[in-house]
Amino acid sequence: MRTSIFNSAIPRHIQANFRAIDKPKVDLVEESLRDNYFARFPAEYLSTDWGKKDLKDHLFRRLDTDRKTIIPWLDKTRPLRGASILEVGCGTGSSTVALAEQGAEVTAIDIDEGSLVVAGERCRAYGLDVSFTHANATEVNELFAGRHFDFIIFYAALEHMTIPERMSAMRATWKMLSAGDLWCVIETPNRLWYHDTHTSFLPFHMWLPDELAFEYSRFSPRDNYRELYRKYDDESKLHFLRRGRGVSFHEFELTMKPAAELKIRSSLNVTNLQRRLRRLMKWRFSNEHRYSSLLRKIAPELHKGFLQSFLYLIIEKD
Repeated sequence: MRTSIFNSAIPRHIQANFRAIDKPKVDLVEESLRDNYFARFPAEYLSTDWGKKDLKDHLFRRLDTDRKTIIPWLDKTRPLRGASILEVGCGTGSSTVALAEQGAEVTAIDIDEGSLVVAGERCRAYGLDVSFTHANATEVNELFAGRHFDFIIFYAALEHMTIPERMSAMRATWKMLSAGDLWCVIETPNRLWYHDTHTSFLPFHMWLPDELAFEYSRFSPRDNYRELYRKYDDESKLHFLRRGRGVSFHEFELTMKPAAELKIRSSLNVTNLQRRLRRLMKWRFSNEHRYSSLLRKIAPELHKGFLQSFLYLIIEKD
């Protein structure tokens, strides 16, 4: 079933592909989220204000955001219909639905089995055929050797990898692409930014070495985070890193080529500011603009997309 209400800000050819599901199917997705994703959280989590918001985000908001912002941005750079896409880190499948309903051929992987179960059930609820694989991103070059992808997309994924995993996955996926294909990073916090609004909600937290950031996490205002990390051993360190750490242009230079030589087709943050004059004027008087301008002065050779709070980049292989 397709939605019938059109948003003038979203191209009509994209809205025409939006699918809706009835309440019984929504209930099935919610049950799967509770059983396969949120079961790892403390029993009382979904009763808290934050937990209720988190559940609603997984059920509705993420897909809504993808449809309104991410999909039009990707599709404008290259049409999604008929495109072959490797989605690295599909999570519980909101972004997967948004891509697949546009007629893309989506192959999705995730390291978390519970999330994959939800993603599969969500796509079936929407009547979408997606190929899912349980795998670490470091395995993609072996799993999909010889496969061609028009897009390789890391959606809110790079920040949840260890540095060795991230470097391996970025290097391998870049090599998998042919000239003209697109490598995309979406919604990944920038390590250079002064405030971590993704994980800890603390200033300067992404600048700290991992062990110091682990210790300092006890000052975070975030529930189900600040109380978790006390003993710095291999297991707790990995759990901490999986919650999310920043990424910056440095990984791109080490795994692809010098950042100034990368063919950046688009940055969502920069594009949005350029399109919305009032927002741009407001931005000019904000601390974010002052800080971004400072970064620009320090590293003028970098694309502006590397100097925003989050990385949203489409890079063309040449």
